Amino acid sequence: MKKLLFLPLFFALSILTSCSDEEDPQLSTVAVPVTQSVADFRASVKIQEPRIIAESGKIYAWRDYIFVNDKNEGVHIIDNTDPFNPENIKFLKIPRNMDIAIKDEKLYADNGMDLVVFDISDINQIKEIARVKDVFPNYYTVAPEGAHYVDFENFDPARQVIVGYVLETRKIEYAQPDWGRFEMATDAGRGNAGTGGSMARFSIKDNYLYVADESKLSAFDISNPSATNRVSALQVGWNIETIFNYEDHLYLGSDRGMYIYSIEDPSSPQQISYLQHVLGCDPVVVKEDYAYVTIRGGNLCGQNFNQLDVVNISDKTNPFIEKTYQMNNPYGLGVKDDWLFVCDGDAGLKVYDIQDTPDLRLIDQFSNVSTYDVIPLEDKLLMVGENILYQYSYKGNEISLISSFALD
Repeated sequence: MKKLLFLPLFFALSILTSCSDEEDPQLSTVAVPVTQSVADFRASVKIQEPRIIAESGKIYAWRDYIFVNDKNEGVHIIDNTDPFNPENIKFLKIPRNMDIAIKDEKLYADNGMDLVVFDISDINQIKEIARVKDVFPNYYTVAPEGAHYVDFENFDPARQVIVGYVLETRKIEYAQPDWGRFEMATDAGRGNAGTGGSMARFSIKDNYLYVADESKLSAFDISNPSATNRVSALQVGWNIETIFNYEDHLYLGSDRGMYIYSIEDPSSPQQISYLQHVLGCDPVVVKEDYAYVTIRGGNLCGQNFNQLDVVNISDKTNPFIEKTYQMNNPYGLGVKDDWLFVCDGDAGLKVYDIQDTPDLRLIDQFSNVSTYDVIPLEDKLLMVGENILYQYSYKGNEISLISSFALD
């Protein structure tokens, strides 16, 4: 019997389709996984010469370097010593990578189902020094556009890793997921730490790395990087998308709401509240008594609401939405001093004055750029969108473009 998973269910796990053998077969587009052995997959991590980016993802800043994720491919390393002329110097090939974090010259990255630790004390001689195996779900969610089903007949998650798909046209007589075979988890700036954007799933606090995958919050002890180990893994919910650390609390964004966890005991985060909002993709940033949450609708994010919620968290056991602002198609956001920066997709970068929060005042908008994520640093603002890295300077009450660097 073929093991086929209906694609909307594969992404959202909300629609179950089962057809009897008596129904007329129909031609459908099926995505067939291209696999690699686990051993070969783990051995494929390499340090390479710079190359063009396929699809820019999240950004991370550390010292004079900017790290740009190439979705599911690895990390581009950019020397930003001269912000007017950034230079792409290395590509760290890490298949199935989406996130990184850095502390004390050690870079932590997801490599499919594993957490990998690199020594980057010499940026020209990067070395893998540790690997924590089988701590993240072993699956590959990005199926090709146009596919109706994914065929897992010959996929063994214990021995193989999915590295891509090929499309086939087939007559489908039935499509019934086999939940036993498709397991959601295998389980078998300056200073010491860098700065990530609001779309990040990795966050470092002191000697702990916190990682939010689709359903779990994991804490890793990184006091000895070469012996990094996971000390706890909590089942949080479903479709967890982002993590943000602020004053001994973790704020987790999901497609249904925001979770607040205390890390008073850093090895064992404890949930203290949950705020439900309308269905939608959800990064979050925090300053003082307010959390700022963008909710994006459309595509796989649920519905068509696009908004910015201002959440009162003065009582972290009882957060509530105090005000909502309509957006176009928001992604990442960042906060610095009295400014809130919102990446509103094709509507560009929006800058708000937050001195009178929850009443926000739009003071600037860069509408000629397409935006994805943003990192406000002390001396400049970093933003990425459509394979372009933008850098802005803060000049008094103005934001001015320093440079735009094409990654492709």
